[in-house]
Amino acid sequence: MKHKTIIAALLATTCCLFYNCTSSSGSESTDSDSTKASSVTAQYGGYANQVAWGEHLVIIGGCNDCHTPKKMTAQGPADDPDRRLSGSPVPALLPAVTPEQVAKGMAATVDETAWIGPWGKSFAANITSDATGIGSWTEAQFINCLRKGVYQGLDGARPLMPPMPWKGYSQMTDNEIKAIFAYLKSTTPIHNVVPQYEPPVTASK
Repeated sequence: MKHKTIIAALLATTCCLFYNCTSSSGSESTDSDSTKASSVTAQYGGYANQVAWGEHLVIIGGCNDCHTPKKMTAQGPADDPDRRLSGSPVPALLPAVTPEQVAKGMAATVDETAWIGPWGKSFAANITSDATGIGSWTEAQFINCLRKGVYQGLDGARPLMPPMPWKGYSQMTDNEIKAIFAYLKSTTPIHNVVPQYEPPVTASK
C-alpha cells in the first residue's frame, strides 16, 4: 500500500511539473507575439502596416483637398470617390480673370483642382498608381519631390507650383514619406493625363 502511495505521489508531481512547463511556454509565446505586434504598430505610427499608416497621413495631410476632384452636394463641394487622387481633369475650366485680379491673388476651378495666380496656371497632379500618375515613380523620386519641391522628383526639373505646400511636407520623416508612397502605390489606378503647368504670360515677354 505504501508503494502505491509513493507512485501516486510521483505521478501527481510529474503532471504538475508538466502543466507548469506548458503553461509557462504558452505565456512566453503570447508575450512574444504581443511584443512583436507592439513593435510593428510603433514602427508604423500605431497602425497595423505601412499602407494603413500612409492612408492616414494622406487624409490628415489634406492631399484629397487638391488632388481629388469635387462634386457639388447639398452640403457643398465633396470629394468625388470615383476620382480620388486622380488630379485635375481635362478640360480644366479655369475662371476668366483679369491680369489685375491675378496679380492680387488666385482663382480656382469649381472642382478645386486647378488654379491661376501670379505664378501662372497650375494643375493638381494625378497621384494614383496609374501610369499617368505615379505608377512608374520610384520611392527615391517621391522623396526627392517632397524634400526639394521639384516636378516628378527629378533633379533639374521645374519647381512645384502653388498651392502645393511641399515645404511643409518636406519636414516629414523619411518613414512618413515612404508610408505615403506605399499607400499611393496601392490605390486604384485612374487614367488621367493632367494638363501641364502654364507660366504667366508676362514671363514670355
